[in-house]
Formats: sequence, C-alpha cells, structure tokens
Amino acid sequence: MKRAAEVGDLIRQHIDEIPEIVPNTWKRRTMYALARCRTAAMGGHIDQCDHPDCKKVHISYNSCRNRHCPKCQGHLREQWINAREADLLNVKYFHVVFTLPHHLNDLALERPELIYGLLFKTTWILIKDFGYNPKLLGAKMGMIAVLHSWGQNLSLHPHLHCIVPAGGITKSGKWKATRAKGKYLFPIKEMKKVFRARFVTALRKEVALDKNLSEKLFQKHWVIYCEQPFYGPKQVIEYMGRYTHKIAISNTRIICAYDGQVTFRAKDYRHKGKRVILKLPEEEFIRRYSLHVLPKGFTRIRHYGMLSSTSKKACKLIIDEQLGALVLPGIEKKEAHRICPCCKTGALVTISVFDERGPPTQWRSLLKTKISK
Repeated sequence: MKRAAEVGDLIRQHIDEIPEIVPNTWKRRTMYALARCRTAAMGGHIDQCDHPDCKKVHISYNSCRNRHCPKCQGHLREQWINAREADLLNVKYFHVVFTLPHHLNDLALERPELIYGLLFKTTWILIKDFGYNPKLLGAKMGMIAVLHSWGQNLSLHPHLHCIVPAGGITKSGKWKATRAKGKYLFPIKEMKKVFRARFVTALRKEVALDKNLSEKLFQKHWVIYCEQPFYGPKQVIEYMGRYTHKIAISNTRIICAYDGQVTFRAKDYRHKGKRVILKLPEEEFIRRYSLHVLPKGFTRIRHYGMLSSTSKKACKLIIDEQLGALVLPGIEKKEAHRICPCCKTGALVTISVFDERGPPTQWRSLLKTKISK
C-alpha cells in the first residue's frame, strides 16, 4: 500500500533496526530525535491567536529543534536571515561553490571533522590570498560559507556554498571592486589548481595519504563553480534562505513509501538539472540520510574576513560611508511560524504546555480538531 512519507515517519517505521542501519552512536541519537519530533513523546503546547477577530486556539506537539530535522529549519532560517539583513553591504556578491572529489569520501566518513574543517580553511585561505594579490585585487575580502555534504540522491558529496562580496577594503581604507566593476571575481582555472594543491598539502600534514589516492587526487579536475554576481540584495537574501539551513532532503521531495521503497524527486545536474524520480529501499534511504549528520558541535555556517563577527561592524561603516548604506524596502521580518495559520494576521501566544500524557481534558473537549504537526 502506498503511503505519504516523511523522514520522521520512515525512521519510526524502522526504529528497532536503527542500531544496525546507523552504527555511529551520535548519528543514531540524531535519528531518534527526528523520530520523536512533533509526536506525543515530545509533549506539546497550546497557542491562541492574539487577533481580536480570530482568537483561534491551536494544539501542537513540540519540535526536536535538531539541525538535521526537515521540520525544524523554517524558523531558524528566518531568524538567521533577519540577523544577516543588517550586515548586507551595498555591493555586488558572488555565489561560489567549492567541491571535493569523490575519492575523499571514505576519509570524509572516517574523519569528517578533519575533511570538512580543511575544506573551510583551504577555501578561505584561497579567497583571502587571491584578494590580497595586488595583480588581482589588493584588498581584504570577506566570505560566508555553508557546508553541504549531500548530492540529490543522498550520496556523500561534500561541497561549500560561499557568498563572496565582489571586492574588498584596501590598506588605505578604501573599497575596491573586483575586475570589470565587480562583474568578475578571479580566474577560475587558477583557483582550481591552487585549491587542489593547498588542500592536498594540508591533508598530507594530517594523514599519511596512500600513493594511489594521492595520484588520483592530482589527476582529477577539482570543481569550483562561480555564478555571475547576484542582481541585488533581495536575491542575496533569497539565496541565504535557500542554502543556509538546508538539510539532505526536505519532506516535500518525498513522494511516497511503497513496498519497502521510498520514491522521491531529485535533479540530475549532469543533465542541466533535469527533474527525475528516484527510488531507494527504506533502510538504504535512512542510512544515506544518516551520512549527513555532522559531528557534535561542528559549525556548518562560518563567516570570514570583513564579514566575520569581529570585523563586520567596522568594515560596514567604512563601506557605507563610501558607497551609501543599503536600504531594503518591503522585506518582511515576521517570524512566519508564529503567525496564526487561520487568519494569517495575528500572532500565536502560548497559553499552556503539556507533557507526553497529552493536552488537559478541558482542552481536548474544547477542540475537535487534530493536533498540529
């Protein structure tokens, strides 16, 4: 029988098999958290709309708030975006993607902190050094980097999405745009060669690389993708929302579960992003999902250079004085997850909470609707 499926549903279906499917203890704890998310096991809360013409009461189960949960990213994304809006500069931005070759996948599974950490470090050093090069720019740059570890079929595919301002601040305190008035970043061919050489060099200092693996890494053309500059600040914000709190697969991409198979939508980037339908056994789907649980405490969104927490205020003052402060008209900053789903106007106010035993009897008798998920 076909059934609608979400990540949490699939994990609950195989909850007794999780120790075999996911041998790593930390990743297993994450799977259990996702299984409990917005179920009776988490307890819940009762909200009421504060709009005088609505006053609708809603009962909801609590969320797990795990960063790998597809149900818990919406409000975190909105909060992060709202915080970043104040940091936006009145300049062009590039979207640059740095990808590791699949030959490093085994090492990434064995030592994710090392491989992912080196990916962040090498990427920023490359951007910083290219920026300081007087032949290319000669200025201090900045970067926001977001780690993604998955491909569309949930296989391991580590890559870094970076937002890079199209220029930097010179030693004399002047804003200087990259070539062609910020329409061009750096030579991609040169970036690829330097990225590969520096990453492998840094990796050799940490682990003894097999000669065969080392040769394969240098034979492989490492991928760096650089888009044209964003059209404006609104597009930068849309990009942030699309990538910063993205997880391996959203529930909306899952079509159904049937006869032990999960059917889901994907894009085939080898064929210009063509939309395809993929199927995986449910156990394999869970195993692949668990590959993308990050190590405990690992930071997947990082800020560097003039966009770092220690420099962004001073750098923004300098750039705003020279280029003018950025004005963002019409950008809604309400937290959508706290707006009443009935009237779409009032804010939800929590008036009661309950544990795994469920809502108090008086609320159950008052409400003849299903508990929100």
